[in-house]
Amino acid sequence: MFQAAGRPRPHYQKIMDGLGRLAPAEFEDRRQLADLSFLLQGITFTVYSDGRGTERLFPFDLMPRVIPRSEWNRLEAGLSQRVLALNLFLQDVYGAQRILNDRKIPRSLVLSCRHYLREMIGVTVPRGIYTHISGIDLVRDSKTGEYLVLEDNVRTPSGISYVLENRLVMTRTFAKIFEVCEVLPIDYYPLELINILRSLAPRGVGNPVVVLLTPGIYNSAYFEHSFLAQQMGIELVEGRDLVVDNDIVYMKTIRGLTRVDVIYRRIDDEFIDPLAFRRDSLLGVSGLMGAYRAGNIALANAIGNGVADDKAIYAYVPVFIKYYLDQDPILNNVNTYLCSKKDQLQYVLENLDQLVVKAVGESGGYGMLIGPAATREKIEDFRAKLIADPRNYIAQPVIGLSRCPAFDPRTGKMAGRHVDLRPYCLFNGEKVTIVPGGLTRVALEPGSLVVNSSQGGGSKDTWVLRGET
Repeated sequence: MFQAAGRPRPHYQKIMDGLGRLAPAEFEDRRQLADLSFLLQGITFTVYSDGRGTERLFPFDLMPRVIPRSEWNRLEAGLSQRVLALNLFLQDVYGAQRILNDRKIPRSLVLSCRHYLREMIGVTVPRGIYTHISGIDLVRDSKTGEYLVLEDNVRTPSGISYVLENRLVMTRTFAKIFEVCEVLPIDYYPLELINILRSLAPRGVGNPVVVLLTPGIYNSAYFEHSFLAQQMGIELVEGRDLVVDNDIVYMKTIRGLTRVDVIYRRIDDEFIDPLAFRRDSLLGVSGLMGAYRAGNIALANAIGNGVADDKAIYAYVPVFIKYYLDQDPILNNVNTYLCSKKDQLQYVLENLDQLVVKAVGESGGYGMLIGPAATREKIEDFRAKLIADPRNYIAQPVIGLSRCPAFDPRTGKMAGRHVDLRPYCLFNGEKVTIVPGGLTRVALEPGSLVVNSSQGGGSKDTWVLRGET
């Protein structure tokens, strides 16, 4: 927020002026009103590992993160480029496999990915779109100021509901400051999403039936599922609400069966159809893959996208951009060591106490070792895992995440906390639309680099200013 003592950065000046007129007691009142608003609206999430119950209030910090327009323009261009390349990669690996035949990425790396689904080979997806909704995680290196891509999320990315609700709470809590700062709007996201979903309808009907398929109330993102369904004006359904007959999907209603054209699915691939994947799944719809292959139903996002989320394959996304688009990456990856390569594995094993090690298929901060903060016992535990299954892990240097001011209710003061950023990208087959800003996740503990809500992090509203600063 500050470029020097007492000198706020230009894009923070108006916020600084507005907050400076608030007494501490008034700020605290507004903070408590924001928390109450989240509670009354049921804005919660689930931490499966803590054993303390199903839901908890989503931690929200009232101090917004501000990104000047000049920075955002570069991020927007880089994100659009990346989403296009990822979509082309998915088209290719489930189609002609040119990139494998040209040996731009090891065939073994793709084929050994547990999220590469052979059931999708040769399947024609509506309009050739795999990545309808993407959440790309970015970090800003505190030393260089460069934004880096930390990971890609093109399976069932979550968090957009918190972005929209954070903004709503901020406009109510700091209406005058918000108006003065001229923040770019984000409330068009549900309309843009429903328009994309409707455009996928295989029958070409004028008013296609679109539903949102959720695992149910015990899923960590259930609030988001119900919120988005309500915002888009579509039905929220579970697997038991749908049935497939003669490769056509129907929704059960009190008036009988209604044909469904498009499913915005928030169920993981392995649970979506017990006839095609996990036989013990009670969440999916039997026969859905048959209807998908027959072209009678559209799914967003496409099945099989997990191969692009694999953290080992992530290391090759700059290669995808060059191969498919003939462009240099606008946004760089974090330097990544592939443990499947013997020389890189050896380096990782020798430097475990200095690196971040991640399981390639995990998310939410699970399956991770942060070497400098880990105990000797945990380091040795990961050493054994790497030796036993090197393909399942990558390693990266510890990036000094940039910091933003956050309010610490324990001390009643502002303090620097590490943050990352997840912008949300929508692809309609022709252009990529990116919500200005995205979800800023913040580590609430002093010095912590863990920003995931499932690991105790919180969120901020992210402001992209209309003016050029």
